[in-house]
Order: sequence, then structure tokens, then C-alpha cells
Amino acid sequence: MEIDSKTDAEYDSLTLVKQGAEARVFESVFVGKRSIIKERFSKKYRHPSLDSKLTLKRLNAEARCMTKARKLGVSTPVLYAVDPVLHTLTFEYVEGPSVKDTFLEFGSSGVVQGRLHDIATQIGDAVAKLHDGGLVHGDLTTSNMLIRNGTNQLVLIDFGLSFTSTLPEDKAVDLYVLERALISMHSSCGNVMDLILAAYKKSSKQWSSTFNKLAQVRQRGRKRTMVG
Repeated sequence: MEIDSKTDAEYDSLTLVKQGAEARVFESVFVGKRSIIKERFSKKYRHPSLDSKLTLKRLNAEARCMTKARKLGVSTPVLYAVDPVLHTLTFEYVEGPSVKDTFLEFGSSGVVQGRLHDIATQIGDAVAKLHDGGLVHGDLTTSNMLIRNGTNQLVLIDFGLSFTSTLPEDKAVDLYVLERALISMHSSCGNVMDLILAAYKKSSKQWSSTFNKLAQVRQRGRKRTMVG
């Protein structure tokens, strides 16, 4: 079922912000609060009953992962509502730029070292808290990190691919995805990953096994690149 703003009195209006392969993201106002609505839409190629079950399972998993991240001390948008019929999550609208836009600005206008170091430290600390708590984000890119206006606090968003795991391999792949994103998008900012890993090591009690796996994951990645 698709969102119908005319039939849902809790929402004042809906403005499409982004559409991906799995979901649509809208900006709205929910019970007087500026909010974001993420709608997981149906896949026409799947049987309707199966599609509904899979979509609801993924929706609930994302909500649980967001909630767990907050319990682990990681800042995420506040979750306002889960609608199992419309397959939507409604959560807080976070005022502030993405880390992607901030780093791209560094690339064009020059790096502000103190701010870069602060952001990298917050990223490393947040990811370490997730991993030590048995949670893997699954899509660690700078687009999925916001800097809250006023406090400059890092906020992690989009837990659509998140899952629970205590395996060092899964945590290492999470870090590797972030590293590749930084190299491809933000090479002009220098080796931000070193700062992130230093903060991760400081915050994590399980960093050693994860870093050992990260070295192996990097090696596999280089081999794939060479093979093409």
C-alpha cells in the first residue's frame, strides 16, 4: 500500500525527498513535528502475500536496529512511529548537513583540520559502540551520517541494511565499506580513515579481532580490483 496523505490525518503534508530501490523518503509534519517518513514499497515481481511479509520483516528489523543503536549510545533520529500497514517508519527530522556535503566542502574550500578531526573521531566512536554491541550498520557511507546543527553531534541514519552480528568479519566489512566510500568520494580530505580507526580502537574493547579481519578483507578487495 502506498502512502496517501489525504487519508492519514496525522500527517500535514508529504514532500518526496529521495527514492531508492527499496524505499521512498518523504519530508512531512507528524503531530506538529517536522519529520521524515520512510516508506518501503511493494515489489511487483513478488507474490503479494510474500512481499508483504518480507517488507514488514525488514521494516521491523530497521526499527529494532535504530532503537538498539540509541540504547548503545549512538545518536540516531528519534523514531516516532512504525506503521505495519503502510510499511512506513516516521522519525525525527535532523537539522544539519550530511558528512558527505561537509567533506565535499572541505575538498573545494580547504580542509578545516579541527572540524575534520572531530567528525572522524565521532564516526570511529559511534561505529565502535555499534560493533561492540553486536550491531552492524551495513551501509556506512558519508551520506548516512549527519552533523546536527547547534551541537555538531554526529547522527547515524538509514539502518535499512543493518543486522545483528558479533562476527569480526561482519564488522570488518562494515569498516571496509566506509573506507572505500571515503577513498572514492573524499580523497582530498587526506586519510580520514586513519583518524576514524584510531577513535574506533580507543572506544572498542574488541578492536583487535576486527582489525585483523579488516586486513584480510582489504587484501581480498585488492585482489578483486587487480582481477577486475
